[in-house]
Amino acid sequence: MKKTFITLSVLSISTTTLAYDTTSRHGYIDNPPSRAYLCSSMGNNLNKICGAVQYEPQSVEGAKGFPDSGPRDGEIASGGNANFSTLNEQTAQRWHKVDIRSGRNIFSWSLTAPHRTTSWQFFITKPDWQQNKPLTRADFDLKPFCEQYDNGNIPINRVKIDCNIPERTGYQVILGVWTIADTSNAFYQVIDANMSAK
Repeated sequence: MKKTFITLSVLSISTTTLAYDTTSRHGYIDNPPSRAYLCSSMGNNLNKICGAVQYEPQSVEGAKGFPDSGPRDGEIASGGNANFSTLNEQTAQRWHKVDIRSGRNIFSWSLTAPHRTTSWQFFITKPDWQQNKPLTRADFDLKPFCEQYDNGNIPINRVKIDCNIPERTGYQVILGVWTIADTSNAFYQVIDANMSAK
């Protein structure tokens, strides 16, 4: 009995460790703060009635390949992840806005654990995008306004990316995509921005 107990204990510990390793490879944008981040206590819960993402803004993960593949239209904000479908709700008033100026800005990804990385990319909505419908590819300029390639390297836990945001005014959505090198997934974060000129 004693040997059996020890074996089961070791197996249990190993399983727990494996589960932790799998779920810890996540990240979110905290500057400027993303929709998911502002749902969480770290973002003072400025976004309300967010569902599960309020507890894990770092977990908005889905298939990589945007815009050619990846999450379907209408599910871009959640990364196509059904656990975070509340993020796909979209009206002009639904989400807290962050004041951002066009021009040079630093985007900061906070990683709960590093992961081999292909790229970081940022997209922005068109001036005439549909504010009261779930986000689709038609709403975005599909050429990223900013991108950084990491060639499969493992990033540090905080990644800062210097970007030049195109000129926009009023409510716009910025989409950040962190593409992972050694899985089929990417992490998606949207930022609800109240844009002004430089």
